[in-house]
Amino acid sequence: MSLLRITPSIRISVSSQLWRLGIFLLLSLPDSKGKAIWTAHLNITFQVGNQSISELGESGVFGNHSPLERVSGVVVLPEGWNQNACNPMTNFSRPERADSWLALIEGGGCTFTHKINVAAEKGANGVIIYNYPGTGNQVFPMSHQGTENIVAVMIGNLKGMELLHLIQKGVCVTIIIEVGRMHMPWLSHYVISLFTFAVATVAYLFLYCAWKPRVPNSSTRRRRQRKADVKKAVGQLQLQVLKEGDKELDPDENSCVVCFDIYKPQDVVRILACKHFFHKACVDPWLLAHRTCPMCKCHILKT
Repeated sequence: MSLLRITPSIRISVSSQLWRLGIFLLLSLPDSKGKAIWTAHLNITFQVGNQSISELGESGVFGNHSPLERVSGVVVLPEGWNQNACNPMTNFSRPERADSWLALIEGGGCTFTHKINVAAEKGANGVIIYNYPGTGNQVFPMSHQGTENIVAVMIGNLKGMELLHLIQKGVCVTIIIEVGRMHMPWLSHYVISLFTFAVATVAYLFLYCAWKPRVPNSSTRRRRQRKADVKKAVGQLQLQVLKEGDKELDPDENSCVVCFDIYKPQDVVRILACKHFFHKACVDPWLLAHRTCPMCKCHILKT
């Protein structure tokens, strides 16, 4: 859009939209009391033949109601074809000599609280829940009130399926869960909202400043119209080129009261409606500025 085409209606529309955006961003800010998110470091170890392979990554988040504690153990699956542990009678195929074990459970089918409590009742030291299919490695902090003091973390679906397949093939997988870093999502949201509002404000001010000089207000339009009327009226006043014998050259006549010079042949004079005359070069700027005769103050627009 050309800046010359910016109209008052567009300015009002932009201003209205800007204020609506600001109000929306302020209302959409989360409460500063929102819970922090704690990431979980997973140190994963598994055997491939005679070789032990370890993998460390910040690949999970602690649940909202999970204690922030270090926990470790052999990873164990729910028995049967269904891996979501929604059945209260679900058992876990844990090794006989495992002193500490972690339940790996599929998300979906029932609440996180139910899954975690089922594993806790069977003696799990911690619960790892992998996200729903189709979510990749996306994670979020779970809500699971009433799970007492058992550590619960969520990992992505892809990572969970990878561990599931290893264990189903008979590979022994051990995981150490460590507390990672704290994140404040409301703060990130606030920064993004503030940046968006700032950009919108700058854009509005730019459009306003670009528009303002090109679209005069009503008082400016009136001044311009009066100036045009005065210029037209001055242009309609009679002109005369003085020559020898004209009475205006009589030494007894008054000189030009604007410049105080006497009139000479070939001078161009402007004759006003009140019959007073002056050098054209002297009186034209005067009339444009004052609109009245320098001598009798007769207004050129009213006459």
